[in-house]
Amino acid sequence: MKVITHFIDFSTHGSNHIVNITKEIADVLRQSGLQEGNATISGIGSTTGITTLEYEPGLVNHDVARMFEHFAPYGRDYQHNQTWGDDNGAAHLRSMLTGTSQVIPFVDGELLLGTWQQVVFIDFDTRPRNRRVVVQLIGK
Repeated sequence: MKVITHFIDFSTHGSNHIVNITKEIADVLRQSGLQEGNATISGIGSTTGITTLEYEPGLVNHDVARMFEHFAPYGRDYQHNQTWGDDNGAAHLRSMLTGTSQVIPFVDGELLLGTWQQVVFIDFDTRPRNRRVVVQLIGK
């Protein structure tokens, strides 16, 4: 077994900015030479999310934000905001709901994803940020 760790760095706009990182993960896997194992993808930060979805405009530009606004709306009087004097309590709750990592198996050097399934990073914070995702491959 071999372990390879790689970082993907990028900037976001905040407020549910969704970034498709599938190609970058596939590139890391291809460059690794590994053929079979698991890829762990983890967003670094407590206001991030890693998930999969069909990366299409209706979901990306409207439906995801509407869903999160229903469950953890921005602008509420969260205790987190009072504790720290900031405005991102909803971002922390959204991160908790989504989770900050995914494990995706790979076989024959290819991620095992559905036809329309893409791996995405979501920035829930309320301001633009420089973000980092770690991709850790474990396999042979």
